[in-house]
Amino acid sequence: MWIWMGLIGLLLWPWSGGAGELNWQGSLTQGGLITGRALPGTRLELDGQPVSVGPEGSFVFGFGRAAPPQARLTAIFPGGAREERLLPIAQRQYDIQRLDGLPPNQVTPPPALLDRIRRENALVDDARQRDIPQAYFLSGFAWPTVGRISGVYGSQRILNGEPRQPHYGVDIAAPVGTPVRAPADGIVTLAEPDLYYTGATLIIDHGFRLSSTLMHLDRIDVGVGQRVRQGDAVATVGKSGRATGPHLDWRMNWREARIDPALLVPPMR
Repeated sequence: MWIWMGLIGLLLWPWSGGAGELNWQGSLTQGGLITGRALPGTRLELDGQPVSVGPEGSFVFGFGRAAPPQARLTAIFPGGAREERLLPIAQRQYDIQRLDGLPPNQVTPPPALLDRIRRENALVDDARQRDIPQAYFLSGFAWPTVGRISGVYGSQRILNGEPRQPHYGVDIAAPVGTPVRAPADGIVTLAEPDLYYTGATLIIDHGFRLSSTLMHLDRIDVGVGQRVRQGDAVATVGKSGRATGPHLDWRMNWREARIDPALLVPPMR
């Protein structure tokens, strides 16, 4: 399985060492995702943290928006031999916008809503903490819907002088009711109809703590625990939550790292 990596992606060739081999592909860049296979029984560590390896040797790991220029990958092969590689992580430039003179209620939510926001954040965090051992991500990835790209990964706004959270996904503008399809195989771990920020929100876990979040939906057509396959209709585009117009916000996480979904799919047709 080959993954589209975009203009800033780097194709990774097999790592052949004296003790074993890793076959991998993906983007060595901020927001990039790496998938591959190792000799069964191999143990992997990324910057000293264990990386899940399936019984058949499949693995996945990624890099966040602010990943440093270098990462250390360690392989402990069956038999105990240990090898390390330093991975160069390409650094990206992000679009930063400054907006001043906004009403305060457009910058900071009212205090009365803070408890609700904390509860909802906990629901999302819990869904992303699930550790499903199946490598559903091996199905590859496809756009969940088609439309105009209206927002890109990594962009950030400074509102009234206060830096806000960066945008960690890709926005796809489309009419309300447009079908949304599973971008890859997985298990539904969250299906909430009304979150404050993201409205109707769906999370699909692709295994090994890699997940897709589909936000601002109009309708959700699947439930928690349901197995879905790439291309299955799972929801429809909406403008729920804090949205200024109908669109789908597609985000991806590997553990705590925010992945750029646009690096995993071909250009929007």
